[in-house]
Amino acid sequence: MLVGLVTNAVSDESRWPGWLGWLQEHAWFSFVVLGVTMAGLTALLAGLSETRPPTPPGRPEDGAGPGAAQVLRSLPRDTAAFTDRAAELERLVGSVRASQERGEGLPVHVIDGMPGVGKTTFAVHAGHLLSERFPDGQLFVNLNGHTPGRTPVQASEALASLLAAAGVPTQQIPVGDDVGAVTEARAAMWRSRLADKKALLILDNAASYRQLEPLLPGGSGCLVLVTSRKRLVANEEVVMSVDALPLDHAVDLFVRLSGRPADALGRDVVDELVRLCGCLPLGVSLLAARLRHHPSWSAEDLRGRLVAARDRLGELRAGERAVTATFDLSYRDLAPERQRFFRQLGSFPGTDLDPHVGAALGEVSVVAARRHLEALYDDHLIDEQPGSRYRLHDLLRDYARGLAAEGDSMDHVQAAQRVCTYYVAALVVANGHIVRSGAAVPPAPDNASRVETPALESRADALSWLETERANILACVRRANGLALYDLVVRLAAAMAPFLRQAGPWDQAVGLHRTAAEAARHTGDQRARGDALAELGVVRRFMAAYPQAIEALNDAVTAYEAVDDRRGKADALNQLGIVWYLTADNEDAARAQTEALALYRELGNRLGQANALADLGMTHRQMSRFDAAVEAQSEALALYRELGDRYGEANSLRDLGVAHCLMGTYDLATRHHQEAFDIYLELDDRVHQAYALNELGVVRRLTGDTEGARTAHSQALMHFTELGERFGRATSVRHLGVVERVTGDATEAIRLLVEALDAYRELGSRGGEAASLSELGVARGIFGERDGAIEAFQRGLEILRNLGDQCGEAEVLNHWGVLLLTSDEPPAARRHFDQALTLARDIRCPLEEARALEGIGRCDWTIDGPGHGVTSLRAAATVYRRLGVSAAADDIERLLVPRSG
Repeated sequence: MLVGLVTNAVSDESRWPGWLGWLQEHAWFSFVVLGVTMAGLTALLAGLSETRPPTPPGRPEDGAGPGAAQVLRSLPRDTAAFTDRAAELERLVGSVRASQERGEGLPVHVIDGMPGVGKTTFAVHAGHLLSERFPDGQLFVNLNGHTPGRTPVQASEALASLLAAAGVPTQQIPVGDDVGAVTEARAAMWRSRLADKKALLILDNAASYRQLEPLLPGGSGCLVLVTSRKRLVANEEVVMSVDALPLDHAVDLFVRLSGRPADALGRDVVDELVRLCGCLPLGVSLLAARLRHHPSWSAEDLRGRLVAARDRLGELRAGERAVTATFDLSYRDLAPERQRFFRQLGSFPGTDLDPHVGAALGEVSVVAARRHLEALYDDHLIDEQPGSRYRLHDLLRDYARGLAAEGDSMDHVQAAQRVCTYYVAALVVANGHIVRSGAAVPPAPDNASRVETPALESRADALSWLETERANILACVRRANGLALYDLVVRLAAAMAPFLRQAGPWDQAVGLHRTAAEAARHTGDQRARGDALAELGVVRRFMAAYPQAIEALNDAVTAYEAVDDRRGKADALNQLGIVWYLTADNEDAARAQTEALALYRELGNRLGQANALADLGMTHRQMSRFDAAVEAQSEALALYRELGDRYGEANSLRDLGVAHCLMGTYDLATRHHQEAFDIYLELDDRVHQAYALNELGVVRRLTGDTEGARTAHSQALMHFTELGERFGRATSVRHLGVVERVTGDATEAIRLLVEALDAYRELGSRGGEAASLSELGVARGIFGERDGAIEAFQRGLEILRNLGDQCGEAEVLNHWGVLLLTSDEPPAARRHFDQALTLARDIRCPLEEARALEGIGRCDWTIDGPGHGVTSLRAAATVYRRLGVSAAADDIERLLVPRSG
């Protein structure tokens, strides 16, 4: 099977997801022993802004193995200052309770109202009150419908985040270039996931019903609360408008938050204060905080300041003027250094931030940034999010951006430069934990030494940080591109590439690398353009978009040649070789890998040499050049061991096991597969454990241990099903079909083989299709369906010849010969066995050689009478004994016993 698959155009950890594409095209070998045949978020939902995509199919080399389903609690913290809303709460809770008691589906509840009125606070408070009614989880997603400077979250992106956060293995989350089709597929999966669940979903800040409709669960037991500034119109909804607080409630909130006795404030003055800010909770909270932080002020002092600020901001719309006036009052009360820090927060293109980002924006230390953020939170100018992160309310973000625009016109550009530089430096630290040893990683910027980066001590730390910051980093790429900061665009894209390669979704990575390639074109940096195009080619290969992958990689080679970048050219050639291998262009694949290997050797790049050798070995094996395959793969294995690259070592061991199995050295094949399995177990890589189990099962079946084979394939099937790895699951089903046929249940064998065949065709795997057809022909022959068996053999043989898989071709010819012999057509059968014998000897495939010899001997025995064909039969028995296939040898010897006597 896949060994050492894959190389990377820029960073070698990209090699791992590539196994899927390889597997989809590989002509999986199968064997016959006289009728015995063997045809492979936790997303940051609170404050989600752009995308939380899934992790791609492939080995979890990043350590982020598929997560199990879990009960999620991602609601923001409930506020202790929540005031009344008793009528609205009673209506909402009553509506939910009534629907549940009647056993009816829960309607969507839409909470609308003007900015600052407390829609989100109300929804979160209601969510906490109702949480016990929804034990399967409570999720919060910010859709950024009205966030200044932010693009509303697309439904497909939000669905990817929800699915990943709900525990869906990333391999199951659909990706593709057709956004509409991807959205539909993800929505269907989301509905299925929650079909029998009781979960609560808050969709905050929705722009339109069209944006949120695909996110709605299909099950009747889920509650969806939507907040929006717009009055969304749709069927079967409960619409709840949240208005400004009644005067008495607004006064109560002010008194409570001011920390002063009501009688010391003066009711008339407090009435005027809350009226001036429109009785909006956000404005009331800010005003009360101002008074609490100024013990020497009276309520009258605060009123005078608010009136002055409100007059200054009079050009604003009436609805926003009152609240914005409270912002201005709060802002002017800050110390100058904190005012500057607050202005810089408005330049952040992301959604939520931590002290490290704050430090980069504000040009201060992390300690100082943390102090500023905590103070701004105390002043109600920012909100606290889970994980010691902070977020600006949309109106406050807009206000901060307006303040920045009043000052230095270049201030927002400089802030973007600083935060992008910070992320590049932090990504260098994270990549140090997730890329393979010896892989190239983008260097830190020259001024990175002045940047404080987070303490990421392990792979788990790095992956957690990357998941949290993903949307923010991609938002920074867009902001930098919009400001023509092309060098930073290129650096960020290159630094994000290793993570996106592993975590996906690949359609998002395609957009990022296209942007980077265009940015590099603007700067005239051909090397950077080559890097971006090579990454684009790698991702396109993962998506099985092979023509687009070849185009991008050829363009990358051209770009590297223009600047004499031999390392980049070698990487791109290595990737081109893999794509050609996947499309069965074996001669082109071997040529590309050989050229890449020569370049790596000139450069002294040992990891590159190992990768090219491993991929060259696979190409030789696919061409049935087994000796050359073993030689190349053994050299790769030695290099991987020198480098301490455990994944490379395991993959080379596994591919050597496949080659030795084809060559009939089953003891060696078993040892290699077991060693590979043990390493995958050590690395907690369940995907590759499953592939190793399938290979072990093959060897067990060929050596007569059918129950051991069944156990191994069943374990592999369980892993693949849990992980959502469709190709591996199809291969396990096919192997189990062979086991059923060998143990005498042809009906079940046909059912399983048809299932595998359908899956391979859906995946576009020609090799898997051919292997299934070969096995299906045998099973149908046993069942008496002669015409159906021959049709399957013909179609399978055609595919195998196109793929250049001579071993598979010899196997089908032997199968076909057995069918003809048992159908009383020995002359035709002998012709098939003769062809199989020639092929098997040419490629040194002893098992197929033995089967062909046995078939020839039995044909001669039948045609010319007992005693003829003995030489061929004895030669077959000798090979069988050498291979350890005792059952077949025993059958021949029983046939020859009377003759010997």
